[in-house]
Amino acid sequence: MQITKYGHSCLHVTDGDASILVDPGAFSEGYEDLRDLTAILVTHVHEDHLDVAKAAELVRNNPQATVYADPAAAEKLDAAGVTTTVAKAGDAFDVGTSVQVVGELHAVIHQDLPRNTNVGYLIGGRLLHPGDALIVPDQQVEILAIPVMAPWMALKEAVDYERAVHPKVAIPIHDALIKPFAAMFYGRLTELAPAGTTFIELTDGKRIEL
Repeated sequence: MQITKYGHSCLHVTDGDASILVDPGAFSEGYEDLRDLTAILVTHVHEDHLDVAKAAELVRNNPQATVYADPAAAEKLDAAGVTTTVAKAGDAFDVGTSVQVVGELHAVIHQDLPRNTNVGYLIGGRLLHPGDALIVPDQQVEILAIPVMAPWMALKEAVDYERAVHPKVAIPIHDALIKPFAAMFYGRLTELAPAGTTFIELTDGKRIEL
């Protein structure tokens, strides 16, 4: 499995016959030129995870790709003319590798704000991208794309999440807002990782093979 980061929460994953792009959002760049995608996966409707105009253009350039999204994002994509399959917890599909859908709701931003839908994707039975939620699936996760900083979480929650999932490898996502301070956040996630977990600093434009 190869994983390339295009900024914030946007990951390109190749595994077997699959070429999958997750969360093509407004804080990410460089993914617009990708071709031969088999799937585009969207966790939720927030613009840092879904730039509708860019996603529509990406689909035009990758007509063979199937688009999956949570209900709210699917509605927005459909309105923009992008045929989208709604992904809900418990769903499973094959896009050249297996994908399982986990989770249902975005993390709490504030008790007075409604929670929109959010789904995570377990790709190839190995990589979990949780979107904007701290999803702990029933099965063991080998590679965790871990949210690092957000209006809905603090560093201490990222550390607790890393420990709860206890993956073999953790890579950072949702980190566009901390770039001046990234070394501090990444350092803590390395220092406080549970035994057996390796935190790998996957920076924008970098690719790793796991």
